[in-house]
Amino acid sequence: MTSYEPWSAARASEIIAAHADREGPALPILHAIQAAFGFVPETVEPMIAEALNLTRAEIHGVVTFYHDFRRKPAGRHVLKLCRAEACQSMGGDALAARAEAALGITLGETTADGQVTLEPTYCLGLCATAPSAMLDGKLVGRLSEARLDRLVAEAQR
Repeated sequence: MTSYEPWSAARASEIIAAHADREGPALPILHAIQAAFGFVPETVEPMIAEALNLTRAEIHGVVTFYHDFRRKPAGRHVLKLCRAEACQSMGGDALAARAEAALGITLGETTADGQVTLEPTYCLGLCATAPSAMLDGKLVGRLSEARLDRLVAEAQR
């Protein structure tokens, strides 16, 4: 389980300032914002744009282009299922459907109780023999129905 700070514009400004002098700072700033708050709120986009002398549209484009950035806070647990072609070819579609049915949500959503966010990811590097997943940053390879069921149950606790 991951714990996040409550949204704070002052804290976001600190994060932006800490990374603004890096080469290519937009992605490191966005990752740090999400690591701190659990998502990238739209209200931070103009702050980042101003600090980097970019347009808000440029920052918005980066946030919406990359699948890893969330626009809303994640659940207490984040279950990511690999949706890359290799995992799909090894039964990943059926496993994704199984997880969606068990949780009552679709990929990209959070359960009503805020317990679990189910997200797609595109290649965890473990697809040689079976689909893979990640629960709260912990990689799980060789995903089977039984292993997925255990992950879902763990996330619901």
